[in-house]
Amino acid sequence: MRRIMTALLILASAAAGLASPAASAACAAAGLATAAAQQASPNIPAITPVSDPPENPPNNPLAASRVFAYDDMPAKTSPSGAMSRRAFMGTLATGEAISVHETMQPAGTAPNPAHRIQHSELILVEEGTLDYTHDGKTERAGAGSIIYVALGTLHSVRNVGDSPAKYVVIQIGGDTGK
Repeated sequence: MRRIMTALLILASAAAGLASPAASAACAAAGLATAAAQQASPNIPAITPVSDPPENPPNNPLAASRVFAYDDMPAKTSPSGAMSRRAFMGTLATGEAISVHETMQPAGTAPNPAHRIQHSELILVEEGTLDYTHDGKTERAGAGSIIYVALGTLHSVRNVGDSPAKYVVIQIGGDTGK
């Protein structure tokens, strides 16, 4: 997980033009480039900073940079014993709807039924082991794994470990927040 956060920080600094030569090289190795590197290597997609982001609605929690404190996220427990905490729902300055929540699924708990989504999801597995069933197959995801759920995918996740599974779901676009 630390490698992911480091990569995101490098990409953000590259987008802002603050990257060191080593960070720019790391971005190039990841298949991304700053504008200067784009001229030298036109096959690497460029990082394009947003010059004037559109106005955000006043009640949008993403209107300004901030911390979403864990203790401020109310816990909701389902009949199965799974617990979820919504961090936020809002709109990015670039226009995409985004929602983030954390779920803890106890061992041996029946998962939510398979469902089809009309948005994209990233599921970051923090603890435990999940079986991700989609498109007629099942894949195993342990702690540190990232599951990508594409728009329109019928899917479910099930805790197959001996202890609780904890994961963060990032929903982007479409019917985010459902």
